[in-house]
Amino acid sequence: MHYLKGAVDAHVHTCPHLNGRSATVFESVRQAAAAGMRAIGLMDNFQNSTGYAALAMAELGHLGVEVFGGLIMQPTAGGVTLEAARNAVDYGYGPGTGARFLSMPTHHTRAVARREGRTGLYLEAAFGVNDDGTIPDPVPAIMDLCAERDIVFDCGHVDGWEAVALVREARKRGCKRIRTHCARYDLDAIREITAMEAYAEFNFFLLTHATQVGLTHVDQEKHRAPSLTMDELAPRIRAAGTRAITSSDAGIFLLAPPVEAFREYMVLLEAAGFEEADLRRMNTENPVELFRIGSFM
Repeated sequence: MHYLKGAVDAHVHTCPHLNGRSATVFESVRQAAAAGMRAIGLMDNFQNSTGYAALAMAELGHLGVEVFGGLIMQPTAGGVTLEAARNAVDYGYGPGTGARFLSMPTHHTRAVARREGRTGLYLEAAFGVNDDGTIPDPVPAIMDLCAERDIVFDCGHVDGWEAVALVREARKRGCKRIRTHCARYDLDAIREITAMEAYAEFNFFLLTHATQVGLTHVDQEKHRAPSLTMDELAPRIRAAGTRAITSSDAGIFLLAPPVEAFREYMVLLEAAGFEEADLRRMNTENPVELFRIGSFM
């Protein structure tokens, strides 16, 4: 458990969902506090999680765990629109409680839709970078907002080449804080992303038995997420060098609550040869820097 002291899990799914959850938002905060963690980040495929985070801080802030949220721009949460983004950055109970990240969709993307075998209008409407590598509107304006507010631009669940294009454009537009989800990317894409000083997140969920059954993520359809082995994941983490971040991506009822899932992940990484200094950088130092933990307390 000492790996969790002061740690940050920036990818927790304990907001309400179509699937059962292993803990509520309040329970996940109490469990994080009991483990001595410093912060957790709430992710929600259906709503702006900033409101849940603000409520958790208002009720449980005395426990010392910083809870932050943001907007994943799924259709159910307003879609990829500048209006939704502008609303999210000021949403909460006053200064310091707005969105800490604005994310491109995590499931309503062409990359995920193709993997799930979606067709027709769903696939046509799903988010993706243009085939020529240019960034579709209004994403550049959303990047400008992230740069203005000094919050995280999150590339969402896109293909590696799309993430590279998004990071390049975001950096050009002044974004200093960028998160990508690199667990499936090839090594060259990861190196290119991190060379542009974006952070590469690697989650525990894809290593677990939760990938063995179909789950609902954005609607009632059930789909399996193709799993990874540690032998496949570890080289990708190493390719990210000093820009890697670890997260649990837990909250689904099939897994232990996020705090325990995060602990199990640290033990797996240790067994795979990562040193304690590596783990501390990935689970504490990098997410603290990326999300400005402590700046809003």
